[in-house]
Amino acid sequence: MKCASRKFRIQNWYRSFSSTCRRSIVKDVTELPDRVNPTYQETKGNDLLSLQWPSPPRNILLVKKDCSQAATDALVEFAKHIQTAYPAISIILEPSIASSLQHSFPFPIYTPRSTSSSTPSALAPSPIHAKTDLVTTFGGDGTILRASSLFSSTTSVPPILSFSMGTLGFLGEWKFRDYKRAFREAYMSGVRLPPRGPYLSEQTSSLPPYDENASTHPLTQTPDWSSIRGKFLGPHRSSRVLLRSRLKISISSTSSIATNPPPLLHAMNEIILHRGVSPHLTHLSISISSRPLTTAIADGLIISTPTGSTAYSLSSGGSIIHPLVPSILLTPICPRSLSFRPLVLPATAPIVIKLGELSRGGEKGVDVSVDGVRMERGLGEGGEVKVWGEEVRTREGVWGGGGVPCLMRGRGGEDGDEDGDDGWVGGLNGLLKFNYPFGEEE
Repeated sequence: MKCASRKFRIQNWYRSFSSTCRRSIVKDVTELPDRVNPTYQETKGNDLLSLQWPSPPRNILLVKKDCSQAATDALVEFAKHIQTAYPAISIILEPSIASSLQHSFPFPIYTPRSTSSSTPSALAPSPIHAKTDLVTTFGGDGTILRASSLFSSTTSVPPILSFSMGTLGFLGEWKFRDYKRAFREAYMSGVRLPPRGPYLSEQTSSLPPYDENASTHPLTQTPDWSSIRGKFLGPHRSSRVLLRSRLKISISSTSSIATNPPPLLHAMNEIILHRGVSPHLTHLSISISSRPLTTAIADGLIISTPTGSTAYSLSSGGSIIHPLVPSILLTPICPRSLSFRPLVLPATAPIVIKLGELSRGGEKGVDVSVDGVRMERGLGEGGEVKVWGEEVRTREGVWGGGGVPCLMRGRGGEDGDEDGDDGWVGGLNGLLKFNYPFGEEE
């Protein structure tokens, strides 16, 4: 009995072991290497451009649709595949997404540190501008606009690879089930390896997967194309790029005009001036190339890019413009006059809008939103909004000086022997049902 009692007392000192989940690692995006800037080259017999990487992209920003479990699951699956097949690549997430999904990844993720700056997010410089090589979106057209708006204060936007998981998907190119092929084409676009270089196989990259206990991490290594195995697509293969032009926008008040020049914004879709909660019509004076055009008496105005011509402008009776046409579309919203029709203007023609003398919007003036983001300050008395088109080609003839490079489905050959369709006609017929006859079934 004494032995048993003693044994019982000894057992009380035993401590059971428990296992915990692996600790997630969230790092500051400023720790990443600087951005790799690709070039865009013309192809024979093809209006689309060819994506050329000087070295392998290393930092990828993932943007997903809000409140969508399917988009969330797709992002997690995609990120894990990237870390497995391309371990030298680092994943960048927005702060809110990184906070909610950090426990889903067994590898580090990167995000900008939150700041207490009072500058609006659209105007504040972000470290992702200098760190992001490629953007991947999971959602619909709104998600692509969201990704583009993250770079609204800079002239250079990284290539955007979009997976259509939204309602309409007019801008989205790829289905998520093809994500491995889609990313491989974007990653290896324009690569030219030696004749005896590694060609397409079932192998993956020769770099090891992430190990938090290792002395060196793939991030500290400088990858080159010779280390990439099983990804080469051939000497003349490259991803096709549709370079979508943006609007340049400056919104100024009376005080800012007299002191400092207003900050410059870019819009992929449109800028909207609207009466908001006011029950009165707006009076907006419009000038084009420093010449007075008219005073619009309407609910508001829409100034859109060719890309934005199939959005709010189309619902307001505006024309549909091909995205490769350098132009600006001016569309009234419910004008009082039946003779005020939409106008298609040259992209180089600056449009200046001021609040008319008879406008009754009060001190608040007119609401202003850029790509669906409402500005904190509207257009008040004495202020003005100036809009003109962004050049997507420099004076030296180099493509990519501006605009939003969108990766298109399929591949373009160097000699132009591949299909040059940009998907625009198919989108009009399949998604917008352009000129679809009534009473007929498909």
